[in-house]
Amino acid sequence: MNCKTYVYSNEAYWDKEKKQSRARRKLIGRIDPETGEIVPTDGRGRKASAPAETEPDYKDLYEKLSKKCASQEILIEALREEIRALKQES
Repeated sequence: MNCKTYVYSNEAYWDKEKKQSRARRKLIGRIDPETGEIVPTDGRGRKASAPAETEPDYKDLYEKLSKKCASQEILIEALREEIRALKQES
């Protein structure tokens, strides 16, 4: 027999409209039968998957940041020129 024990967080509150106590339940995880520890789940009773540990592409990231920096420098210079022109008009 494959028996799973789930762990929930339960919060009681008073419903003013219905004049009854109510409960909010949130699934926290499952108890591992071998270790007795709580194994977090994704909220649907499934084990949370470990995030993929891949090496980020630093070259691609550097290129994107360089382009963004260059475009910001062009924008800053254009705004400086506009400010100079507006100062000369007044």
